[in-house]
Amino acid sequence: MPETVAMTTALFTHSACLYHETPPGHPESSDRLRAVLRALEDESFQYLVREEAPPAAREELTRVHPSFFVDAVMGAIPESGYADLDPDTHVSPGSGEAAMRAAGALVAAVDRVMSGKVDNAFCAVRPPGHHAEPTRAMGFCLFNNVAVGALHARARHGLKRIAVVDFDVHHGNGTQAMFEEDGDLFFASSHQMPLYPGTGRPQERGRTNNIHNVALDPGAGGHEFRQAWDNTILPALDAFNPDFVLISAGFDAHRRDPLANLNLTEADYAWATAKVCEIAKARCAGRVVSTLEGGYDLKALADSTVAHVKALMAA
Repeated sequence: MPETVAMTTALFTHSACLYHETPPGHPESSDRLRAVLRALEDESFQYLVREEAPPAAREELTRVHPSFFVDAVMGAIPESGYADLDPDTHVSPGSGEAAMRAAGALVAAVDRVMSGKVDNAFCAVRPPGHHAEPTRAMGFCLFNNVAVGALHARARHGLKRIAVVDFDVHHGNGTQAMFEEDGDLFFASSHQMPLYPGTGRPQERGRTNNIHNVALDPGAGGHEFRQAWDNTILPALDAFNPDFVLISAGFDAHRRDPLANLNLTEADYAWATAKVCEIAKARCAGRVVSTLEGGYDLKALADSTVAHVKALMAA
């Protein structure tokens, strides 16, 4: 009998992502990434392929965001202190490089998976990205990292049908805004509603029914979450027949998270990850790249990331 070959998973990160400083008390702090990286130092992750995230090239960003917006964000980076892009979204002297590395991680991860040298990848980066619209930084996000990765998969590797699935507790309005007019891009999200940013109604379907939103009521837990994925998101992803799958992995639907009111556990994230990887294995040779989005209770964030990355490694 042939030997069972374990999946090879890459971890992309960079210390520059720790130097995107936010004002004291802000939930999207560098302690989030420290907690994640500390958890991934455990011996059970000794076989992770650890990679340094490069900065995104300008043309990689401008496939998603117009040049004037990239210039505006980078031009807003202060020499000291903080600058406000909106009431929730702030930049500091280290934010420019952090944002470039966060987007660049997705590009490099897509390249590494497409090379066949690894099977899948997780990008432990910040600032997060899924709220960033083409011309608007918002919701702690500067550039839309997952969209940068998606459009790079097309431009560099000639892939056509790219899917993003998102289990952050907040709707990925930025990714939806970038994908909804292109029927060869797929976006599916489960999220709490009502909640920031107020988008993500099931009626928002995109140009060719390529957008799939499942709104979860406050207080919903693993049963409702798994139903949403089993009944709507996973069948739609499978029917889309993607060439590549990306995951916006926010862990703020966890029951411990302070910014929302869902009741997921680590087991729910492991389950969803495994289900997505099953479809990717059947449809696109297991090509999956995941990136960190939200998650604001440090223990819940670390434990959920561990469950997620272990599921990637076991896929």
